[in-house]
Amino acid sequence: MAAFMLAEAVARRGVAGAPCRSVHLHSGNGLVAAVAGQAGYAVQAYDRYLPNVEATRRTLEASGGAAPRVAHGVLATADMPSGGADLVTIRIPTDRLGVQMAIAEAYRCLAVGGVCLLAGGNDEGVKPAARWLERVFGGVRLDAQHSGHRLLSAVRRAGEPADPAALASPWMNPDHMRATSVSLGAGEFTQYSRPGVFSWEHLDEATAMLAETARIAPGESVLDLGAGGSALGVVAARATQTGRVLLLDADADAVRCAARTVIGAGVHHVEVRASDAGEAVGDARFDVVVTNPPFHVGKATDLAVPRAFIEDSHAHLVPGGRLYLVANRTLPYERWISDCFGTVRTVHDGRRFKVLGATR
Repeated sequence: MAAFMLAEAVARRGVAGAPCRSVHLHSGNGLVAAVAGQAGYAVQAYDRYLPNVEATRRTLEASGGAAPRVAHGVLATADMPSGGADLVTIRIPTDRLGVQMAIAEAYRCLAVGGVCLLAGGNDEGVKPAARWLERVFGGVRLDAQHSGHRLLSAVRRAGEPADPAALASPWMNPDHMRATSVSLGAGEFTQYSRPGVFSWEHLDEATAMLAETARIAPGESVLDLGAGGSALGVVAARATQTGRVLLLDADADAVRCAARTVIGAGVHHVEVRASDAGEAVGDARFDVVVTNPPFHVGKATDLAVPRAFIEDSHAHLVPGGRLYLVANRTLPYERWISDCFGTVRTVHDGRRFKVLGATR
């Protein structure tokens, strides 16, 4: 619903003079960016999740028009001078800091007189987002509401934000990361993370359980699907000592954080790539796959990603290679693992989490 509200608002606005540039943050399936392109805007679209980037790209290609800029990430000002946009749209993320960072990025992108359009559900935090828009822009207008969703607009009227303190948080700096000291596996290291990355404020209990449970021998190659901040990747790299370790995540910030984590830990035989599940693996095969697959989309449970992780794990293991997967005890992964591998075993059964294993 939020995307449709944004698309309708963009279509109504059209282009007042040319050239006009639009920036679309959290672009999702690309509907809003495509409508902006058809309305005459030069389009730049951004999303932190790689599947959404690909969906946006396909939607824009199907809609025709001038070649847009579609990027994996949320840093529009990395591609354009500050104040270079006439219109910014935001389909709000569900985390509070993510909303604030998107609004800050919108303000930096917009020229004086430029408009920010933001839409989201009441249960996604659109009302607090309205208050933050007002702090930054000095005013906000409710343009529409429907089915528990709101469309808000704000105009950049000055060269400085209405409340400079609103943009003073260190999280408004895209290079600022949270450093967490981790004692896991063979020693200590620092894990780096950002808001929105899985379990960004602390080491996830399930990941720690998987790191302590998975058996990785020296020289074995390891694939980590859904690496997040990559504490697990460091443990794997230290265990294998010389074997190849590949860390994959669909989240652009997770990829940046994982790269900083492994560099800081001093493990040099590790590669970090952006990937939708195992797509970036290519034809490579590994001795071990470790994964703590995500199963939430916003507040809803979506088991399509874990199922893809299990199928990709089987596809990218050598014969005799081993899968270690950690999950909430209530999630029904045993059947899918058994369907792919022919059998499944419980490596560890804890109070809240279980580690499942299988051999190809």
